[in-house]
Amino acid sequence: MGKKNWIEFDNQENQSQETFKVDTFNKKSKINISKEKKGKKGKTITIIKGLGTENQILLKEFLKKIKVFCGTGGTLIDSNIQLQGDMVSKSIEFLRKEGFHNF
Repeated sequence: MGKKNWIEFDNQENQSQETFKVDTFNKKSKINISKEKKGKKGKTITIIKGLGTENQILLKEFLKKIKVFCGTGGTLIDSNIQLQGDMVSKSIEFLRKEGFHNF
């Protein structure tokens, strides 16, 4: 019997590409976390500045992780992460879990 719609592939190539990616965050840089009330009809946002990298792809992956951890929305503007709501304590907890210690 022939193989219909059967595609064999090797997953080792994908795994080797993922391990090649290097963590380029400068974990010793000074990180500023603040909350502001501006725009958005006076709603509170949390701003995280100074993560120590300009790599947009790495920042977007980091943004996705922190949004899932905090359970809120957010965006990336000028290498700064903006989270919806007062998420200062949760973001500090997440950053410590990721290995950042300078706040």
